[in-house]
Amino acid sequence: MDTASTAIARRRRRRERSFRRAVRTVRRFFASYVSPLGWAVLAAGLACLIAFALLGWYELLVFAIVAAVMLLSAVVLSLGNTRFNAAISASNRRVTVGDMVSVLVDIDNKGRTPTTNARGDLPIGDAHERFTIPMLAPGQAKQTDVEFRTVSRAILPIGPLRIRKGDPFGLIRHEKELAERLTVFIHPKTVRLNTLSSGVPRDLEGQPSGQIVDDDLDFYGLREYEPGDDVRNVHWLSSAKTGTLMIRQYEATRRTDTSVTMSVNPDDYATSQEFEMAVSIHASIGVQCLLQDRPLFCHAGELHAQPRNAMEFLDASSAIEPDREDNPNLTEGTLRHSPDASFYFFTVGSLKSVDQIKRMTMALPRSASCVVLQADSGANRGIRRFANFTLATVGELDDLPLIMGVLA
Repeated sequence: MDTASTAIARRRRRRERSFRRAVRTVRRFFASYVSPLGWAVLAAGLACLIAFALLGWYELLVFAIVAAVMLLSAVVLSLGNTRFNAAISASNRRVTVGDMVSVLVDIDNKGRTPTTNARGDLPIGDAHERFTIPMLAPGQAKQTDVEFRTVSRAILPIGPLRIRKGDPFGLIRHEKELAERLTVFIHPKTVRLNTLSSGVPRDLEGQPSGQIVDDDLDFYGLREYEPGDDVRNVHWLSSAKTGTLMIRQYEATRRTDTSVTMSVNPDDYATSQEFEMAVSIHASIGVQCLLQDRPLFCHAGELHAQPRNAMEFLDASSAIEPDREDNPNLTEGTLRHSPDASFYFFTVGSLKSVDQIKRMTMALPRSASCVVLQADSGANRGIRRFANFTLATVGELDDLPLIMGVLA
């Protein structure tokens, strides 16, 4: 008896679930084809028809007839074959602010019957590019080129492409997605810097810097003795063979694990343009480090990463956003994720005071070098040296190569 009751209850639950799925399917079907305006016109027409039956006002009957004609016309106008195939592609998936981007939309009809004309809607970030798709015969294709200029740094989603077919009144609509979304990375502007040679010298874990010196760990070659050379660097075996004093030369090695940190608190910056300049400063230094194969740790707000190459770092820089919750003590998060760096770069805004910067840098290890780059739009470039850090004022991005050339 219990088994029979359980089976009956199970079948009832299955029927209820099937009914709810059917209701959701029907609701989704009608919601996808009839717009809210269409439902409003239908409801108003039915209400006028019922009111006419009760009140006998012919004006209500006329409104109901007009609503019915509009809905019927909308259904007829929205009919047609919309079985398009589409694909979208970008001329370049990684660009810099100010570059042109071309998005190609390829639409074709691989069916056996002609398609109707429709509207294409391509989301580009928060904007929408709308264009007409003409009637396509079997096997026919159409290509649309959408061009735009990048005006701000961002990770820009493009797509998915939506095909819309409906009536001029906006009562009936048929919409479907045909192509997947793609992403375009708009990188910040950067400037090329000279080789950065700062770091901990004569370190066993260091990398050759290309600079030839008389005292280091990486042997390079020999040269003839010159007055003033340290006799401790004489290579006696070679001197005996050649009959001339020969001096050892070394290639300078430096451990250059670099940490770059940027303040993302908008309260540190006078304007949004100054914030963007700070992003460009932060990105320029990081790119140069990676081009020199220097291990890099980057920090910006909640972002803490160790990029493998310059492109990966620039992709991450495209996503930097202002955050008022950013910890004003930038060294706290920096040391948590990169405590053993030999060089620390901090990029801050013009509203960050020198006293705040002094307190911020006190926790850094004394063996490491620290440079604080202060973005200050329109200010004269300058360098000030303090006990445990160097403060460089950057008035515009083009000042950075000159400043880094002095600091290097």
